[in-house]
Amino acid sequence: MKRRLLLVSNSTVHGGGYLEHCQQQIKDFFGPQVKRILFVPYALHNQDSYTKTARDKLKTLGYEVDSVHEAADPVEAVRQAEGIFIGGGNTFRLLKALYDHNLVTEIKNRVLQDGVPYMGSSAGSNVATVSINTTNDMPIVYPPTFSAIGLVPFNINPHYLDPDPNSKHMGETREQRILQYHEEPDTPSVLGLREGSMLLVEGNQATLLGSTKARLFQRGKPTTEHDPGSDLSFLLTDAQ
Repeated sequence: MKRRLLLVSNSTVHGGGYLEHCQQQIKDFFGPQVKRILFVPYALHNQDSYTKTARDKLKTLGYEVDSVHEAADPVEAVRQAEGIFIGGGNTFRLLKALYDHNLVTEIKNRVLQDGVPYMGSSAGSNVATVSINTTNDMPIVYPPTFSAIGLVPFNINPHYLDPDPNSKHMGETREQRILQYHEEPDTPSVLGLREGSMLLVEGNQATLLGSTKARLFQRGKPTTEHDPGSDLSFLLTDAQ
């Protein structure tokens, strides 16, 4: 399998600028062979402003940016893309737009068959997985299905938050909500990516990168913690 993915938990870390915390990983990922990146801004309402933010940042890293929302034919834009970056925002809005523009299958083919590098941030990481069932976002719009692009056989929970032992909040913790998801049958593993962490997938190899640990939820098994640098390739091959 040719897939190359960089799935980032969040685009901004407290105290830093847009994509600043992962800019070296972005340069390593796309490399010098990619000159232009196709940006997908569908997760936010103001797509022009969002595209300008991504375009300005990626230009400092040496990449030109085309936005799919500016293309006369979004499908053809995906077919011509050298690299794809899907940004964060509302996951339901993003997935609905991907289906509305007939891009889910196109992106999957380009990544899995043609080896086009795919970067996702937050919602863009969510839609790379089996489904968006483990997003933190509100369903402000209704996509035709919760099934996502399916570039990996597990789900991600970006911005994973640990319980605050000093908090008086009595609602469910993030961990409780993911465990509730696993009460349903045939649900895939969920990788909780804390802010500052990202997953690099190259073929059948998966490596945790960044500055924070990740928490892994596997149905019927105890949760586990994984340090940056950990080999998580088993998530790509294990029966889910």
